Amino acid sequence: MKIIISPAKKMVVDTDSFDYEQLPQYLDKSKLILKEMRKLTYKEAKKLWRCSDKLAEANFQWLQELEISNHLTPALLAFSGIQYQYMAPDLFTEPALAYVKNNLRILSGFYGILRPFDGVVPYRLEMQSNLKVSGSNLYDFWNSQIYQALGGMEDIVNLASKEYAKTIIPFLAPDQKFVTIVFGSIVDGKLKTKAALAKMARGEMVRFMAENQITKIEDIKYFSHPDWEYSPERSTKEQIVFVFQG
Repeated sequence: MKIIISPAKKMVVDTDSFDYEQLPQYLDKSKLILKEMRKLTYKEAKKLWRCSDKLAEANFQWLQELEISNHLTPALLAFSGIQYQYMAPDLFTEPALAYVKNNLRILSGFYGILRPFDGVVPYRLEMQSNLKVSGSNLYDFWNSQIYQALGGMEDIVNLASKEYAKTIIPFLAPDQKFVTIVFGSIVDGKLKTKAALAKMARGEMVRFMAENQITKIEDIKYFSHPDWEYSPERSTKEQIVFVFQG
């Protein structure tokens, strides 16, 4: 079984907590992306990133200086957005770390796909960014390679956003199980996803699966959290739904 999650915009450098184990699988392709990004003017980069001048200035400077193979942080610790804060991988037990090493994969516009202990540097690039590499957008540039790196016909648990799940879904093998975990709130009688709450829950779900060594998709429904309740009536073969109780 493979669990897929999205990256986070916010990243840190942490070379002390854990050592990285290997370089990303598609590092040569990341170098091509970096080469294209370095051709951008500041104005073009800011437009690509859709951020404030303060963030754009810092990221543009970093873009010129970064060395893709030096001062590397394990991917699981490098991303520090809400999902990763609630996952709290720095507190994982040894069995939980072994579990995510085998089962968890982080999807990335810059790296394609990352194992938890791949060494990475901070970057800013979303999969849906309007960047052309070898004449293609990032979805076409990566094509089926992200899916191929998952390793074949294993079941896939989708905790990624739609933006990143789109790198996998078109390439699924016939009859391959792909189950999306949905965390929603009831608003005016309808199920709505609130981004911040969903990110928190996705991180806590990864922690639950790792701590409990979940190997069967059906056992995900036993996720125990005071704010979330499994909803069998809203769940299907393709999705497992949890409803916010707060």
